[in-house]
Amino acid sequence: MTTVAERSESSILPYITATGPFSDPDYEPGQEVLDFLHTSRILVIGAGGLGCEILKDLALSGFKSIDVIDMDTIDVSNLNRQFLFRRHDVGASKAETAANFVMARVAGVTINAHCCRIQDMTHAYYRQFTLVVCGLDSIEARRWMNATLCQIVTDNSADPLALIPLIDGGTEGFKGSARVILPGVSACYECSLDTLGVRTVYPVCTIANTPRLPEHCVEWASVLEWPRHWGDVKFDADDPLAVDWMYATALTRAKQFNINGVTRSLTLGVVKNIIPAIALTNAVVAAACCSEAFKLVTGCTASLENFMMYSGDDSIFTYTFKYERKENCAVCGYDSKTFTAQRWWTLQDFVDHIAEQNEVQMKQPSLATARKNLYLRKPEALEKATRPNLSKKLCDLVEDGTEEVAITDPQLPISVRCKIVFAGSDERAEFVDV
Repeated sequence: MTTVAERSESSILPYITATGPFSDPDYEPGQEVLDFLHTSRILVIGAGGLGCEILKDLALSGFKSIDVIDMDTIDVSNLNRQFLFRRHDVGASKAETAANFVMARVAGVTINAHCCRIQDMTHAYYRQFTLVVCGLDSIEARRWMNATLCQIVTDNSADPLALIPLIDGGTEGFKGSARVILPGVSACYECSLDTLGVRTVYPVCTIANTPRLPEHCVEWASVLEWPRHWGDVKFDADDPLAVDWMYATALTRAKQFNINGVTRSLTLGVVKNIIPAIALTNAVVAAACCSEAFKLVTGCTASLENFMMYSGDDSIFTYTFKYERKENCAVCGYDSKTFTAQRWWTLQDFVDHIAEQNEVQMKQPSLATARKNLYLRKPEALEKATRPNLSKKLCDLVEDGTEEVAITDPQLPISVRCKIVFAGSDERAEFVDV
């Protein structure tokens, strides 16, 4: 009786022992390709709904040496779609549990698990890998990983092995995507940042006085009632008692205004900005990502160039296209960005404006020029020293259109370089009803 490993091995042999209509003319099938597939070292970031599928697919595609990083532990709510986990695993490390599950069923595969943050690993660690596959649910983590791999290429430009492809998968309900990023060659993740949506923010006056949607009720419970009842205690979405309180409070508010639709899942969705995960979407996107990993490592056929989107909410639809690199990309570009600011803006107005820009997406921006620090959030002494600048006019701090401003965030290893062009008058226009 054949084992799982033997069946998976026989299933991939036709693709690497013969050429096909889409093979590169220089592709040479044979044992050498199979050996390289077995010895390539793959890093998987994330062991959640998408990561579980990716680990399984990679192991069954002939990859023998895999690392996985995930800092989370298993929650009972994960069990409906993260199929490598069982009820007795609740509370255990996702990375370690997933690795052990796959190794117990696919002979010959070694998976090294790391229960930590990706930021805890050094550049030397990441340089060990042939490629990286991301199955993350965080834009910030994707940006960090993308910037790190691009920086490795920049720091080791003379070494061709420093180019480590990044395959990124993402899902939102019935929709998903897979992309192939060649750091320093193709468009990176940051190049497409302005195409990503931002979280919906509801006006406080609406949620406090005239709620009309179930989401307004949840925001009221989260933004206004939680701090009023619990003070500085931070809401923990993984604490069932805290979630129950939030749901009950939002439901009470909804009943007062005859609003239907407040559910426990909606409450979590609004508070954590969660879109329900669909197991089938995870499977489709993971398959696409692992197919690209197989193609990149073996060279048996051309890889994706460079983005595939999938939609399964109304029949099945896929579309592929090529993202172009942006010359003013903060990670892989060379030019600075240009922002327009009103002459009457203070530095605080500009900081607020930056926080709203999709192409920046920095929650805690610090700003500096070559001449001086405009506003630094850390350390505390520098924050206190630069805080008075927030109330000063931006045009008095930065030269119009010529001086480069560096914007950084402690959560991201990048610096957005920009020049500011001023428009309008020095005085803020006041509108008076007559």
